[in-house]
Amino acid sequence: MYGPKPANLAQQQGISLVGLIFVLGIITFIAMFAMKVFPTFLEYRSVKAGVLSAKRADGTVREIQIAFDKHADINSINSIKGNELIITKDTGETQVAFAYTARIPLITNVTLMIDYSGTTDPSGKIPEKPAEPVR
Repeated sequence: MYGPKPANLAQQQGISLVGLIFVLGIITFIAMFAMKVFPTFLEYRSVKAGVLSAKRADGTVREIQIAFDKHADINSINSIKGNELIITKDTGETQVAFAYTARIPLITNVTLMIDYSGTTDPSGKIPEKPAEPVR
């Protein structure tokens, strides 16, 4: 007598198969993008930690570069080397800065380029890298 009510198509709600495929495609694209970008962000954080660690060495320019290279070897940093760091001593305190570009291939001939930079200077200003002498 009181059985289930017949379904009225006008009242049914949900997502269609085409809508589901579209949403899953967008989620997949975002996940693939994140999986390619996230490792470069982790490497950037490791570079920042390496720069702070190298600054604590507080030696000559070469000693700071060697300290960073040791940190880079341990943490698999391939984007920047110790000799590419910008090391200055303007106010009597040694400041270490870095800047590099991460190139991330997305699909076929599409590449994402991210500029990473950082410094130990409290002002946040990154000095220009001195030009290499012409030989």
